[in-house]
Parts: sequence; structure tokens; C-alpha cells
Amino acid sequence: MADALATLFARMAAAGGKTALIEADGTAVSYATLLCRVEEAAARLAREGVPRGASVQLCGDFGAASVVWLLALWRHGACVSPVAPTSFERRADFAAVARAGWRIEAADERLERLAGGSDHPLLDRLRAEEAPGLVIFTSGTTGAPKGAVHDVRRLLGKFAAPGKDLVTLAFLLFDHIAGIDTLLYALSNGSTLVCLPDRSVPTVMDRIRRHRVEVLPTAPSFLNLLLLNAGEGLSLPSLRIVTYGAETMPQALLERLADALPGVQLIQKYGTSELGALRSRSEGGRSLWIRLEGAGTAWRVVEGRLEIRTATAMLGYLNAPDPFTADGWYRTGDLVEVEGNRLRFLGRAGDTINVGGQKVLPAEVEGALLALPGVAEAAVHGAPHPILGAVVVARVRMAEAGLAPAEQRTALRRGLAGRLEPYKIPQKIEIVTEALTTERFKQKRG
Repeated sequence: MADALATLFARMAAAGGKTALIEADGTAVSYATLLCRVEEAAARLAREGVPRGASVQLCGDFGAASVVWLLALWRHGACVSPVAPTSFERRADFAAVARAGWRIEAADERLERLAGGSDHPLLDRLRAEEAPGLVIFTSGTTGAPKGAVHDVRRLLGKFAAPGKDLVTLAFLLFDHIAGIDTLLYALSNGSTLVCLPDRSVPTVMDRIRRHRVEVLPTAPSFLNLLLLNAGEGLSLPSLRIVTYGAETMPQALLERLADALPGVQLIQKYGTSELGALRSRSEGGRSLWIRLEGAGTAWRVVEGRLEIRTATAMLGYLNAPDPFTADGWYRTGDLVEVEGNRLRFLGRAGDTINVGGQKVLPAEVEGALLALPGVAEAAVHGAPHPILGAVVVARVRMAEAGLAPAEQRTALRRGLAGRLEPYKIPQKIEIVTEALTTERFKQKRG
């Protein structure tokens, strides 16, 4: 077993009777109990003939059963492909990419044989080094999802130095790199991880209050929902830190959060399926400027796009060409602004809307819309245009029903005048009544 993994288990053993996990039903599971169950699961893997170094798909959500199997599989030297409930319908596709030879359903602890042979040069490399592995799938609208293969020892290296012992909500998904990072941080520091039966605003607020959660890792779209649903009643006295990432944070939303959660530290995080979750430091609770830190991490900007080299980077893709430059930099595709050693994220290069040769970033338009009075949510995209090539289209939900849709559209365009250049103002604005972001934050991978 790799030293980094041995260190993790040693720290968990030292935590002993302390609560490691609070299950979705409120049951507390101690570190001692968790480790005992890991031993039992590891024995079952050996008994049922799962070979060391096998590629294994693990289907489940945050909870003791999923965590036990994940740790037992890593102890067995396996390369694990976690799949959260939001992606269960794609598990066959994921298993094929990962060459998974086995599948474990954490909910009922069912272990079944699959057709995969765990055969790939990256998997061979992990086996040769007797290293535990992790496969994280990137999102994509077309084609097969890309499987990013990680050496777990690299990911654990980030936690070599002890961190803070804080009660943390397991909000991010079990098959996302940020979710795994949250888990490893908690386990490495003997902390308590609070699991959820669902990720609705009422449930999240209830669990934060009930279990005195101190850290909420989430996405801007959920934080917007939190503010919209909580109204004047947003009271979470135990909360000390909110970390956010995966999406561009609108400045207007950040300001509202800072006002609604005085005394809570708001920290922007950055990571990708390919790089892991990097250490970062925000300039302040109301600032979108960020510093990327940590030993072995460096960044550069080429033609406005961020490139990163880091010790936590993946070994490579299972089913796509190597995305790294010849000198080891990963092209993130993120457009950034630079000021000294600070970065500010502007949006994804692939999301840019080309309006008659003028470039428009959806995040900028969404931020301008959210800054207008009465706007609850906004989502912006491009639509084909026979002359301009593309035009800006927005879907907007107002906080309260008031003006007729035509009058609301006129008011919104007037509000954007002076805030945005004319070509960035949406030519089409659809007024909607259903939430735009309820599901969007769940679909972010990495």
C-alpha cells in the first residue's frame, strides 16, 4: 500500500471514536467503525476473486457504504470509477470507457462481474506501481465521456500537512473531483462529513443547522437558490466557510452573499477533472480575484487562456489524446484576466458567442442581468443568425410576477443599456417561471 494511503488510514485510526460520517438518516458512524467495515469489505474483495489492480465501478452517493467501498478498493490497489445517482443512466458508458471488470452497488453492497478486462496502458502503469487509482469523467454534450485517470497518491499528497478539523457538508457529487477532494480533506483531518438525502435548499439548511455544519462547499447556482428561497430568514450561525467553484460567480451574487452571510468566509476554489482541486486563496469575500497556490503548482496565460502545471494532474485520458503540452502544461480552456499573481475568471473559451466578429462571454451578460432589480436567475447562450453568425439569447426568471413579459423584456434591455455594449445585449429574452439553476449545478463535472 502506498505511503500516502497508509498515512490516511493512520490518521483515521488516530481519530478512533470520533464521528467520521453522519448518514443521510442522521446515524453517526465513527472512524473506528468505518475502518472496521473497510477491513470487512477488503476481505470480501479477496474472497470473491477481485484481482488487485482491477478497474472497478462504484455506484453510490456520499454515505458510509460508498466511502467504505472506495477505501477498501484503494487498499486493494484497485482503480475506482465512482458514479453518483445523477449519472446512473450512463453507468454502462462509463464502465466501457474504464474497462471496468467489476461493479459495486454501494446501496445494497452488490458485487457483480462486468465484461471489461481492466486493460489499458494507464491502468497497467498503476498496477505496476501498486498504486490506487481514480477515474473521473469529464462532461460533454457529444460523444463518449472522457475518463481522466488519477494516481490517488498524487491527490493525497495535497493533504500531507494537517489542515483544519471542521464539520463539512458533503454537498458536491461523489463522482466529481471536487467531491472526492472534500472527502479526502475531511478524512485526512479526522473531521466529520455530513451526508444528504437530497440537495434541495430546505434539506441543506436543515442539515447545516441540525449538525452545526461549519463548511459548505457548493456552486454559485446553488448559492443563488439559497438566497432566493431563504429570503430574509437566512440564518446559519454555525457556518464559517463557504467555498464555491465549477461555474463563474457573478459579482452581483457574490455581493448579495457577503451581505446575507456576514462573518462567513467566502472562498473561490478552482479545479478540473484533469488537474484535481487546487489550493487557492481569494482576495476577499467580495472579490473574484484568486491566487492559485500549493507546492508543485504553476500557471501561465497563453492568448488569454489559462494553462496549469501541477503535481496533482492526471496520468492521462483513457479514451482521448494526451491534452498536455510538450512541456507538461494543461490547457484549461478558461479565459482569464491577470493582475500580478492574481487571476479573475471570465468564462470558458468554448462558450464564447461570436456576434458579427465581436466576442461575447455568457457569464458577463448573466452577471449584468443579475445586477438588475428583480432578476432572480439568468442563463445566456448563443443562437444562429443568418447575417451576424450568432446573437445573444437570454432566459430570465424574475423574483416576483409583475409586469407583462413584453414590458419586462423592455425594462431589462433598458437596464442593460450602459452596462453592456450594444452587441452584448440579448436580442431575444425569454421570461420563464421555472427555476433555471435547480439542476444545472448538479451537472457540473470536475
